[in-house]
Amino acid sequence: MIPTLTAPVHWRQIDLLSDLHLGADTPGTLARLERYLAETPAQAVLLLGDIFEVWVGDDARHEPFEASVVRLLYEASRRLDLFFMHGNRDFLVGAELLADAGMPLLPDPTVLDAFGQRWLLVHGDAQCLADAAYQAFRSKVRSTEWQAQVLAQPLDARRALGRQMREGSRAAQAAQLMATDLDAGACRALLAEAGAATLIHGHTHRPAEHALGDGLKRVVLSDWDFDGTPVRGDVIRLSAAGLQRLPL
Repeated sequence: MIPTLTAPVHWRQIDLLSDLHLGADTPGTLARLERYLAETPAQAVLLLGDIFEVWVGDDARHEPFEASVVRLLYEASRRLDLFFMHGNRDFLVGAELLADAGMPLLPDPTVLDAFGQRWLLVHGDAQCLADAAYQAFRSKVRSTEWQAQVLAQPLDARRALGRQMREGSRAAQAAQLMATDLDAGACRALLAEAGAATLIHGHTHRPAEHALGDGLKRVVLSDWDFDGTPVRGDVIRLSAAGLQRLPL
């Protein structure tokens, strides 16, 4: 059964965002996140994965850059209800980081029950079924055995592994993003299981809205990049009025 997050009555606006890919080399994106969190009128912000460019274990949260992000999220969590879903870059985020940042974990997938509708939330990578090599990799790195072996290594060794994985991902990313998308049949089946009509996800970096037939649809979040030219990033806001995409 897919877990359900039921919006409390005081949530009048809910923001969803993903794929910020924060790192020490993205100060513009981090600054834009800080501004957004200070200014949003939403009562809840749901982070749907790949908030970090890479996360190699919760002991890294004490390093200078990571600690600055944790402080920012914690300060925001005192004003907002923040939730976090794992992505394909930050699947090693654990209970210690989430506690320090004041963010409960959202399982992937999760049904959001809000404003009289059911919205299905995923990061998106698990539904990219055509990329068989990635699905095999995902199965391996999400296993408790692999994660225990990696997390037992010294932090410096894990950082080196993270750099290696990131560079390999960047080398293949452009071709993958053009060739791979979420499988429509898998999306329809998941929506049927959830009793929802709209799937919201990130991962592909291709913001759009896709009809899936029979009144079903999927809505894709943008990635964020406020260090390049042109800048890009958006938020999807849910309210009693429906779904709205807000470019930043």
